[in-house]
Amino acid sequence: MNDRRAPEALSDDALAALAGADASRPLSLYLHVPFCATRCGYCDFNTYTAGELGSSSSPASWMEGVRAELDRAASLLASGREVSTIFVGGGTPSLLGGDGLSELLGAVRQSFTLAPGAEVTTESNPESTSPEFFATLRDAGFTRISLGMQSAASHVLKVLERTHTPGRALDAAREAAAAGFDHVNLDLIYGTPGERDEDLAASLDAVLSVPIDHVSAYALIVEDGTAFARKVRRGEVPMPDDDVLAARYEMIDARLSDAGMTWYEVSNWARAGADGLPEPESVCRHNEAYWRSDDWWGIGPGAHSHVNGVRWWNQKHPATYSASLAGGALPIGGQEMLSDADRHTEAVMLQIRMRSGIDVEELSSDERERADAAVVRGLLECDGQSYVLTDAGRLLADGVVRDILVD
Repeated sequence: MNDRRAPEALSDDALAALAGADASRPLSLYLHVPFCATRCGYCDFNTYTAGELGSSSSPASWMEGVRAELDRAASLLASGREVSTIFVGGGTPSLLGGDGLSELLGAVRQSFTLAPGAEVTTESNPESTSPEFFATLRDAGFTRISLGMQSAASHVLKVLERTHTPGRALDAAREAAAAGFDHVNLDLIYGTPGERDEDLAASLDAVLSVPIDHVSAYALIVEDGTAFARKVRRGEVPMPDDDVLAARYEMIDARLSDAGMTWYEVSNWARAGADGLPEPESVCRHNEAYWRSDDWWGIGPGAHSHVNGVRWWNQKHPATYSASLAGGALPIGGQEMLSDADRHTEAVMLQIRMRSGIDVEELSSDERERADAAVVRGLLECDGQSYVLTDAGRLLADGVVRDILVD
């Protein structure tokens, strides 16, 4: 639903928390590009096609809003904070072209100082990329590319309403590597109705045939309000089967592990080093910032932010977002101050998904008892310092979290 309400103002407590945040803590920026050429049936992200926007918004007006929000963010945060990671997502950021994304990164640099070795990632749709596109991004200072592949099977892409051809994502990965990108990710979606074991196996073989060091694989989720959900409700396609999803996950993990990759978060795998652990440079540090509950500011329509226990989210519609900033106001759609209990709950929910697990000391005595019970059931293991999901536990990660946190 589009958010056309007047923007809120951050509370005095929230503004004080932003200014008082520890300047030495890592800071990340997420930049949301809300534009898409077409809308995929399963997607519930805050995105808009040109036909949906009409004349109410454009990439130019969006960029003006982004510049204004970046300036406001820099002025409200504690002085001296450097940006450790940047992630450009959407939507389809590659619709901006190489020059547009370079301009976007330039706008960040005008407002913020990037930390030495900062990670700079953009998502890209394979169909809107080219060798020249990747070369431009590399020259601009981008360090990682994430490509939406979903599947190598054309009939699976058709069910998902993806417009790219199966081989284009692979060509794009090769082009990115040829342009000098050492860190390239391919996204897969598994469990789509009509997908067979052999389809997923072929997709994994295809992924591993190109120069990538990171794979993200997500089970298809039927989100309310999407075209796919309406098809399920009408009986045109079945709901993804939980047992099938579990078997597909195990297939993905086994195949990637055999190829020298290893998990570092339930849905993410990176190239493994000689010690069998993920190579630090292959891990997406921006995603780790979310899972560690670091500070990040989300720039753009509908983007969410979290700084020093303050969470807020922007108005969704690009026109309203830009108009608010043009009027001198932050485009705040809602906000909340996290209590200690809120922070603890989120720490358990997020950190338990990581290979590093959750520190034993993070849990209360009652929670440790319940975690120990999960160890007995074979869902967690504990080395005395941290609780970490087992292979079986990764399939039931949400249930493990619920069991630990239950009152």
